[in-house]
Amino acid sequence: MIVLAATPIGNLGDASRRLIEALTNAEVVAAEDTRTAIHLMRALGVENRPRLIALHEHNEREKAAEVVELARAADVLVLTDAGMPAISDPGFPLVEAAAAAGVTVTALPGPSAVLTALAVSGLPTDRFTFEGFLPRKQGDRRGILRSLSDERRTMVFFESPHRLAESLADVALELGDDRRVVVCRELTKLHEEVRRGSARALADWALEGVRGEICIVIAGSEPRVVDLDRGVALVLAAVAAGDRLKDAAGEVAEATGLSKRDLYQGALAAR
Repeated sequence: MIVLAATPIGNLGDASRRLIEALTNAEVVAAEDTRTAIHLMRALGVENRPRLIALHEHNEREKAAEVVELARAADVLVLTDAGMPAISDPGFPLVEAAAAAGVTVTALPGPSAVLTALAVSGLPTDRFTFEGFLPRKQGDRRGILRSLSDERRTMVFFESPHRLAESLADVALELGDDRRVVVCRELTKLHEEVRRGSARALADWALEGVRGEICIVIAGSEPRVVDLDRGVALVLAAVAAGDRLKDAAGEVAEATGLSKRDLYQGALAAR
C-alpha cells in the first residue's frame, strides 16, 4: 500500500511513535527531498536504510505510476519535508494514481501547519477553507483575494516571509483594512509567534521584515445587511444569469444571513 506519513513541521518531538516505527521498518521511502528524509531518520535515531525515491513537484506525475507499481509488492512510505503529504505538498498525483489503480492508500496522521495555525488563531474554527499559497504576481494575488471577499469561512493561507508585507497590503486593499488577520510564524519552533490584528496593522508591521515559515489566517466576511426584498432581488438576478433557483437562494442566504427558505419562497412568488 501507499502510506502517507505526516512529519514534524518544526519540533522533532512531534514525531509520532507510528512514524518512527514506519521509518524503522520501511523498505521503500518516496520523499520530497531524500536528503531531508535521511536527516529526519538520523535525528529520530532510526538506523534503517530503505530504498529512497525522490518524489517532488517536478517529477511526481511521471513517477506516480512507478511508485504505484512498487506499492503492489511492498508498502511505500511517502514523506514530504514537513507536514502531511498531498496538502500543499507533493502527493496528490500519487494518491490519484493509486486510487485509479486499486492500490490501497492510508495515512499516518500527525502535524499540520494548517490545523495548528487555525487552532491558535482565535478565529472561528467551525468552518474554514485552506487556500494554499497566494500567487506571487500582485495582479493574480489581488484577483484571488477579490474572489474571496464574500467568503464567510475562516481562510488559511501559506506565504513566504519576503512576500508577507505585500500580501497583507493586498488583503487590506481587497478585503478591507479592518479585516481580522492572524499571522502565525515558526509554528512549534523555538521562536514561534502568533500576531493578531487588522489587515492594515499587520501589513505595516510586516514591512519591518519577517523570517521563518508563515501561515496567514483571515476571518471570513460578515453577512451583508440586506432586507428580504433586496435578498429576493439578488436571487432573481442570479437566476436570470443562469443559476438554478435553489442554488441562487442558497448562495444569497450564505452571503446575507437571510433564510434560504424565505428567499426561495419569495423568489417563487415574485416569478
